[in-house]
Amino acid sequence: MVSHEYPPVGGGGGKVAQDLSQAFARRGHEIRVVTAHYGDLALQENQDGVLVKRLRSLRLQPFRAGMAAMAGFLIAGGIAALREVRHWQPDVVHVHFAVPAGPIAWLVNQVSDTPYVLTAHLGDVPGGTPEKTGKWFKWIFPFTPPIWRNASRVIAVSEFTRQLALQNYDIPIQVIPNGVQLECLEPDQIVVNQPPHLVFAGRFMEQKDPLMVIKTLAACADLDWHCTMLGDGPLLPQVQQAVLAAGLESRFTLPGWVTSEQVREIFLQSDILIMPSLSEGLPVVGVQALSSGLAFAVSNIGGFIDLVQEGLNGFLVPPKNVLVWQEKLRQLLSSVQLIRTFRMQSLEIAQKFDLEQIAQEYLQVFEDVIQENTEKSHGKA
Repeated sequence: MVSHEYPPVGGGGGKVAQDLSQAFARRGHEIRVVTAHYGDLALQENQDGVLVKRLRSLRLQPFRAGMAAMAGFLIAGGIAALREVRHWQPDVVHVHFAVPAGPIAWLVNQVSDTPYVLTAHLGDVPGGTPEKTGKWFKWIFPFTPPIWRNASRVIAVSEFTRQLALQNYDIPIQVIPNGVQLECLEPDQIVVNQPPHLVFAGRFMEQKDPLMVIKTLAACADLDWHCTMLGDGPLLPQVQQAVLAAGLESRFTLPGWVTSEQVREIFLQSDILIMPSLSEGLPVVGVQALSSGLAFAVSNIGGFIDLVQEGLNGFLVPPKNVLVWQEKLRQLLSSVQLIRTFRMQSLEIAQKFDLEQIAQEYLQVFEDVIQENTEKSHGKA
């Protein structure tokens, strides 16, 4: 498996790579991960049966990879992946993100004929996150079609991601959503906090629009609530300043960057996921929120539409529409019964995102690809 993000480095896409790798290992498959190094992390370690190899690649921040870091990973990853193919001879390469990891899988395929399966997460699709990738896609887009075309299978994490990719690449693309290990929760275990506890989880950057959280909740300051905002990023100083300016220091908790295990623990102690994002593929935090039995107040964009049934387990709200955000949050925060009803429904919807089921879907794809590649090799012989 090749991905420039893998916990504790990166965001949701890296978490997906980790969850799937460990799920495959639990089924007895041998998995090696090629990913980016950061800080004082071990260059190589075994994590729950998965051999993780981290490459030095100029990464300076755990939550963001700049152009230099991506280029560094592309070079280091290409060398490492070719070495793995030569000595270890994997049956299939699973690559997360068409950019920057995609070219590595393409190179391996050209040199060794090892098939690869590409999982697209949205940010690696032209137009997926224009505020982040719009500028550099103008330069790299002409080089990306072979990466998609030569993949034995292309998988999108949501129907939104699939449709966007189809606008740029005329190839078959199937949808397999991100999965999560379901929590052992029953509806009768759900008790709404007093006051209700909201949680935001993501990189503090324009795409996630964290400042909208403060702006909206400040307008609901007459109601009881507490909000924890998990994450780090370039907008963190502005978020901190906005909280101070609104006089809401006692009602916000900003712990910074936390591990995926800590995210899960905090979700299990919360009531409502609030995410005013401008774009999303299928956010891992959204699937985690479902399995944790959270109500939703999220943007009506991208993969959130696959997670929320309007008025059943949450509200889908237009991005940047402050008045509608305030209206929906007021409605939710004013009714403990509504929060509890939404939370119970989220547990029901979560069943279709069971990680074990999702992993099995991927394994079937891999088996089909390996069989096709074997038959093709025999035909050439």
